[in-house]
Amino acid sequence: MDDSAATDRPARRPDRILLALVGVVVVLVVVALAVVFTRGEPAALDEASPAGVVQRYSKAVIDGDASTAASYLTEGAKSRCRGTYTGEPAPARVVLISTTERTDSATVKVSIVRSTPGGPFGPSEYEMEDVFSLLRVSGKWMIDQPPYPLMGCAVVPVKQ
Repeated sequence: MDDSAATDRPARRPDRILLALVGVVVVLVVVALAVVFTRGEPAALDEASPAGVVQRYSKAVIDGDASTAASYLTEGAKSRCRGTYTGEPAPARVVLISTTERTDSATVKVSIVRSTPGGPFGPSEYEMEDVFSLLRVSGKWMIDQPPYPLMGCAVVPVKQ
């Protein structure tokens, strides 16, 4: 055998399968980024449903719109309202877990996620599960007992 023939071989071209795999990975990354950045707001649930009422109430509380939040509370809930809890981080988001609807009452179980900035390792999040109690008042679902982290009141009663 001639040793010069082995050393004169042309340089090997890149493997076409490898190039195809790299191309597929790049396309998947671009699609994933497009989905993440164009996702926007969650779809609005039916306002006539218990979950829809909880969704609108929670958004109002998170946005700091106490008067809108109060419009979803029963008169009993408004009379028991003592203002928001200070000293704790405000909820960052609320996730629907389940809804149990009965004739004149309903419960909506949610996960409440809070986020705190800072700390030695950066921001931290923690979540808890809690339940909204709703009553049907004049054919409309109203919140009778919100979870304490989502307690939002338009007017804080004066201590007596």
